[in-house]
Amino acid sequence: MAPPDGALSSDPGPTVSLVLERDYLRRGVAEFVGTFALIFVGCTAIGYARTLTDIALAFGLVIAVFVSSLGFISGGHFNPAVTLGFLINRRIAPALAVFYWVVQFGAAVLAALLLKWVLPDATANASNLGSPALQGIGAGAGVVIEAVLTFFLVFVVFATAVDARGAFAQISGLAIGFTIALDIYMGGALTGAAMNPARAFGPMLVSNTWSNWWVWYIGPFAGGVIGAAVYELLYLRPARPEPVGPPETGVEEPGPGDAALS
Repeated sequence: MAPPDGALSSDPGPTVSLVLERDYLRRGVAEFVGTFALIFVGCTAIGYARTLTDIALAFGLVIAVFVSSLGFISGGHFNPAVTLGFLINRRIAPALAVFYWVVQFGAAVLAALLLKWVLPDATANASNLGSPALQGIGAGAGVVIEAVLTFFLVFVVFATAVDARGAFAQISGLAIGFTIALDIYMGGALTGAAMNPARAFGPMLVSNTWSNWWVWYIGPFAGGVIGAAVYELLYLRPARPEPVGPPETGVEEPGPGDAALS
């Protein structure tokens, strides 16, 4: 029995395109929701928090919850610096990385716009919608702090969510969230501890607050690249040449002809 017209085609293009579009949509929605939540909850906490602990928990809990719930869909980046770390190690396609950046920055802007609408003017203006700012330090020191804190974050991301020996299904979200919290304890009172260009961009754009804006792009992107590269080079790339030895070492010597076939 012949199939209906158009049921079979020698050209897989439309099917592949549909699958890719669906995959991009699924990933994009996950990245949008996680990034939006980070700004919407965390930046609100900045306006109302009484202590640094309040802010650290707000940002840390958002990341812990959404990495744990959405990480299996998109990887749970929610941060352009994390995405750049994946890109430089060729763990994400360039086109998908650009798509993630568009979604992340867009989600941050929309979250900040919504905050501007729902928050009282006094709270929104006093905190500049949660825009990060330097307090008592220079811009150079701010870049270094943001780079070091983002290094910690991306290093932990690779250790828990990328490394197959890590604990992605169990504790990666918790570990990453705790890293956000401890970073804020260190840098929150100095730079705002953004560690995330999108988290800085959304509130800055909507509140029109651009003082030393470059600190929160150079620092996180540099720290993200270094953290990802260090973990990749030290722990994810096998040594060359691979060691061989007797079975008791755990690495067996190849048999006759094996080396020629490998």
